[in-house]
Amino acid sequence: MKPGTLYGLGLGPGDPDLMSVRADRLLRAARHVAFFRKAGRSGQARRIVNGMLHADAIEFPMEYPVTTEIPVSDPGYNAALSAFYTDCVAHLRALIESGEDVVVLCEGDPFFFGSFMHIYTRLRDHVPVEVVPAITGMSGAWTATGHPVTWGDDILTVMMGTLPEETLATQMSSSDAIVVMKIGRHIEKVKSALKQAGKFDAAWLIEFASMPNQTVQKLADAGDKITPYFSIIVVHGQGRRP
Repeated sequence: MKPGTLYGLGLGPGDPDLMSVRADRLLRAARHVAFFRKAGRSGQARRIVNGMLHADAIEFPMEYPVTTEIPVSDPGYNAALSAFYTDCVAHLRALIESGEDVVVLCEGDPFFFGSFMHIYTRLRDHVPVEVVPAITGMSGAWTATGHPVTWGDDILTVMMGTLPEETLATQMSSSDAIVVMKIGRHIEKVKSALKQAGKFDAAWLIEFASMPNQTVQKLADAGDKITPYFSIIVVHGQGRRP
Protein backbone atom coordinates (compact mmCIF):
# COMPACT_ATOMS: atom_id res chain seq x y z
CA MET A 1 0.00 0.00 0.00
CA LYS A 2 1.27 3.46 -0.90
CA PRO A 3 1.80 5.46 2.31
CA GLY A 4 0.21 8.78 2.96
CA THR A 5 2.08 11.98 3.81
CA LEU A 6 2.67 13.82 7.06
CA TYR A 7 2.24 17.58 6.61
CA GLY A 8 3.72 19.98 9.15
CA LEU A 9 1.33 22.85 8.57
CA GLY A 10 2.53 26.31 9.57
CA LEU A 11 -0.45 28.42 10.65
CA GLY A 12 1.34 31.74 11.05
CA PRO A 13 1.16 34.06 14.07
CA GLY A 14 -2.55 33.57 14.82
CA ASP A 15 -4.77 35.37 12.31
CA PRO A 16 -6.14 32.77 9.83
CA ASP A 17 -5.92 35.40 7.10
CA LEU A 18 -2.12 35.24 7.43
CA MET A 19 -1.94 31.54 6.55
CA SER A 20 -0.45 30.64 3.17
CA VAL A 21 -2.73 29.58 0.33
CA ARG A 22 -1.18 26.11 0.42
CA ALA A 23 -1.71 25.73 4.15
CA ASP A 24 -5.34 26.77 3.82
CA ARG A 25 -5.93 24.30 0.99
CA LEU A 26 -4.34 21.36 2.82
CA LEU A 27 -6.15 22.17 6.05
CA ARG A 28 -9.62 22.35 4.54
CA ALA A 29 -9.16 19.05 2.70
CA ALA A 30 -7.54 17.15 5.58
CA ARG A 31 -9.14 13.94 6.83
CA HIS A 32 -6.78 13.58 9.80
CA VAL A 33 -5.77 16.66 11.82
CA ALA A 34 -3.33 16.43 14.74
CA PHE A 35 -2.39 19.24 17.12
CA PHE A 36 -0.59 19.81 20.40
CA ARG A 37 -2.28 21.12 23.50
CA LYS A 38 -2.01 21.23 27.26
CA ALA A 39 -4.31 18.77 29.02
CA GLY A 40 -7.70 20.32 29.66
CA ARG A 41 -7.16 23.09 27.11
CA SER A 42 -8.40 23.41 23.54
CA GLY A 43 -4.94 24.33 22.24
CA GLN A 44 -3.89 27.55 20.54
CA ALA A 45 -3.26 25.92 17.16
CA ARG A 46 -6.71 24.33 17.19
CA ARG A 47 -8.36 27.64 18.10
CA ILE A 48 -6.72 29.35 15.13
CA VAL A 49 -8.47 26.99 12.69
CA ASN A 50 -11.95 27.04 14.24
CA GLY A 51 -14.54 26.74 11.48
CA MET A 52 -11.97 25.72 8.86
CA LEU A 53 -11.84 21.93 9.22
CA HIS A 54 -13.71 19.54 6.93
CA ALA A 55 -16.91 18.23 8.51
CA ASP A 56 -15.56 14.65 8.40
CA ALA A 57 -12.10 15.48 9.76
CA ILE A 58 -10.82 13.16 12.50
CA GLU A 59 -8.98 15.09 15.19
CA PHE A 60 -6.02 13.78 17.19
CA PRO A 61 -5.14 16.06 20.13
CA MET A 62 -1.63 15.40 21.44
CA GLU A 63 -1.66 16.41 25.11
CA TYR A 64 1.64 17.28 26.74
CA PRO A 65 2.30 15.23 29.89
CA VAL A 66 4.19 18.17 31.39
CA THR A 67 4.65 21.85 30.53
CA THR A 68 5.65 24.16 33.38
CA GLU A 69 5.00 21.83 36.33
CA ILE A 70 8.68 20.91 36.67
CA PRO A 71 11.81 22.72 35.39
CA VAL A 72 13.28 21.73 32.02
CA SER A 73 16.51 20.85 33.86
CA ASP A 74 14.73 18.06 35.75
CA PRO A 75 15.58 14.65 34.16
CA GLY A 76 11.92 13.75 34.50
CA TYR A 77 10.98 16.53 32.09
CA ASN A 78 12.87 15.10 29.12
CA ALA A 79 11.88 11.55 30.03
CA ALA A 80 8.19 12.41 30.07
CA LEU A 81 8.33 14.33 26.79
CA SER A 82 10.39 11.66 25.06
CA ALA A 83 7.80 9.00 25.93
CA PHE A 84 5.04 11.38 24.85
CA TYR A 85 6.58 11.98 21.41
CA THR A 86 7.19 8.24 20.99
CA ASP A 87 3.49 7.55 21.56
CA CYS A 88 2.40 10.34 19.21
CA VAL A 89 4.74 9.15 16.47
CA ALA A 90 3.47 5.56 16.74
CA HIS A 91 -0.11 6.74 16.19
CA LEU A 92 0.79 9.05 13.29
CA ARG A 93 3.04 6.51 11.62
CA ALA A 94 0.32 3.84 11.71
CA LEU A 95 -2.11 6.19 9.98
CA ILE A 96 0.39 7.22 7.31
CA GLU A 97 1.54 3.67 6.59
CA SER A 98 -2.10 2.70 6.10
CA GLY A 99 -2.31 5.26 3.29
CA GLU A 100 -3.75 8.23 5.17
CA ASP A 101 -2.47 11.80 4.94
CA VAL A 102 -2.12 13.58 8.28
CA VAL A 103 -1.90 17.32 8.90
CA VAL A 104 -0.14 18.50 12.07
CA LEU A 105 -1.11 22.03 13.06
CA CYS A 106 1.85 24.24 13.98
CA GLU A 107 1.66 27.74 15.44
CA GLY A 108 4.00 30.09 13.61
CA ASP A 109 6.53 28.24 11.44
CA PRO A 110 6.99 24.47 11.96
CA PHE A 111 10.79 24.73 12.03
CA PHE A 112 11.01 27.65 14.45
CA PHE A 113 10.99 26.59 18.13
CA GLY A 114 7.99 24.34 17.58
CA SER A 115 6.97 20.92 18.92
CA PHE A 116 6.51 19.57 15.40
CA MET A 117 10.27 19.31 14.99
CA HIS A 118 10.32 16.44 17.48
CA ILE A 119 7.75 14.58 15.38
CA TYR A 120 9.59 15.42 12.17
CA THR A 121 12.98 14.07 13.26
CA ARG A 122 11.39 10.81 14.43
CA LEU A 123 9.40 10.21 11.23
CA ARG A 124 11.29 11.75 8.32
CA ASP A 125 13.30 8.59 7.59
CA HIS A 126 10.25 6.31 7.69
CA VAL A 127 7.34 8.04 5.92
CA PRO A 128 6.87 10.92 3.45
CA VAL A 129 6.96 14.26 5.28
CA GLU A 130 6.36 17.74 3.91
CA VAL A 131 6.72 21.00 5.80
CA VAL A 132 4.64 24.05 4.91
CA PRO A 133 6.47 27.17 6.14
CA ALA A 134 4.67 30.17 7.58
CA ILE A 135 4.99 33.67 9.01
CA THR A 136 6.59 33.42 12.44
CA GLY A 137 4.94 34.65 15.60
CA MET A 138 7.75 37.16 16.16
CA SER A 139 7.11 38.68 12.73
CA GLY A 140 3.48 39.21 13.70
CA ALA A 141 4.64 40.74 16.99
CA TRP A 142 7.07 43.31 15.65
CA THR A 143 4.65 44.24 12.87
CA ALA A 144 2.02 44.95 15.54
CA THR A 145 4.30 47.61 17.08
CA GLY A 146 4.25 49.65 13.87
CA HIS A 147 8.06 49.94 13.80
CA PRO A 148 10.66 48.14 11.65
CA VAL A 149 12.64 45.69 13.74
CA THR A 150 15.97 45.93 11.90
CA TRP A 151 17.76 48.54 9.81
CA GLY A 152 20.97 48.39 7.76
CA ASP A 153 23.53 46.23 9.54
CA ASP A 154 21.54 45.59 12.72
CA ILE A 155 22.14 42.25 14.45
CA LEU A 156 18.92 40.54 15.54
CA THR A 157 19.03 38.01 18.38
CA VAL A 158 16.14 35.70 19.26
CA MET A 159 16.09 34.25 22.78
CA MET A 160 13.87 32.14 25.01
CA GLY A 161 12.79 33.67 28.30
CA THR A 162 13.67 30.32 29.89
CA LEU A 163 17.41 31.04 29.54
CA PRO A 164 19.49 32.01 32.61
CA GLU A 165 19.44 35.73 33.41
CA GLU A 166 23.18 36.09 32.84
CA THR A 167 22.90 34.58 29.37
CA LEU A 168 19.97 36.83 28.50
CA ALA A 169 21.75 39.98 29.68
CA THR A 170 24.97 39.12 27.83
CA GLN A 171 23.22 38.44 24.53
CA MET A 172 21.00 41.51 24.88
CA SER A 173 24.03 43.73 25.46
CA SER A 174 25.69 42.58 22.23
CA SER A 175 22.59 42.81 20.01
CA ASP A 176 20.99 45.72 18.16
CA ALA A 177 17.51 44.22 17.87
CA ILE A 178 16.05 41.67 20.29
CA VAL A 179 13.17 39.20 20.39
CA VAL A 180 12.39 37.31 23.60
CA MET A 181 9.86 34.50 23.35
CA LYS A 182 8.19 32.13 25.85
CA ILE A 183 8.14 34.59 28.71
CA GLY A 184 5.34 33.62 31.09
CA ARG A 185 6.58 33.26 34.66
CA HIS A 186 10.07 34.37 33.56
CA ILE A 187 8.95 37.97 33.05
CA GLU A 188 10.82 39.44 36.05
CA LYS A 189 14.05 37.71 35.03
CA VAL A 190 13.69 39.04 31.49
CA LYS A 191 13.01 42.56 32.78
CA SER A 192 16.10 42.42 34.96
CA ALA A 193 18.25 41.25 32.05
CA LEU A 194 16.94 44.06 29.84
CA LYS A 195 17.78 46.61 32.52
CA GLN A 196 21.30 45.22 32.88
CA ALA A 197 21.72 45.53 29.11
CA GLY A 198 20.34 49.08 29.07
CA LYS A 199 17.46 48.02 26.78
CA PHE A 200 14.48 48.03 29.15
CA ASP A 201 13.05 51.44 28.20
CA ALA A 202 13.15 50.50 24.49
CA ALA A 203 11.33 47.18 24.93
CA TRP A 204 7.79 46.43 23.75
CA LEU A 205 5.47 43.71 25.04
CA ILE A 206 3.12 42.08 22.54
CA GLU A 207 0.48 39.59 23.70
CA PHE A 208 -1.53 37.39 21.31
CA ALA A 209 0.04 38.96 18.19
CA SER A 210 -2.37 39.22 15.24
CA MET A 211 -5.25 37.69 17.23
CA PRO A 212 -8.51 39.40 18.24
CA ASN A 213 -7.25 39.90 21.83
CA GLN A 214 -3.89 41.34 20.78
CA THR A 215 -2.31 43.94 23.08
CA VAL A 216 0.74 46.08 22.33
CA GLN A 217 2.46 48.31 24.87
CA LYS A 218 5.85 49.48 26.09
CA LEU A 219 7.17 46.94 28.57
CA ALA A 220 7.76 49.73 31.09
CA ASP A 221 4.00 50.43 31.06
CA ALA A 222 2.98 46.80 31.65
CA GLY A 223 3.50 46.94 35.40
CA ASP A 224 3.64 43.66 37.29
CA LYS A 225 1.13 41.79 35.15
CA ILE A 226 1.84 38.12 34.41
CA THR A 227 2.11 37.65 30.67
CA PRO A 228 0.89 34.61 28.73
CA TYR A 229 3.57 32.04 27.92
CA PHE A 230 3.51 32.95 24.24
CA SER A 231 3.87 36.70 24.67
CA ILE A 232 6.81 38.27 22.87
CA ILE A 233 9.12 41.13 23.85
CA VAL A 234 10.70 43.16 21.06
CA VAL A 235 13.49 45.73 21.08
CA HIS A 236 13.85 47.42 17.71
CA GLY A 237 17.22 48.01 16.06
CA GLN A 238 18.21 51.57 15.17
CA GLY A 239 20.86 50.81 12.57
CA ARG A 240 22.20 52.40 9.39
CA ARG A 241 19.73 54.25 7.17
CA PRO A 242 20.18 56.23 3.94
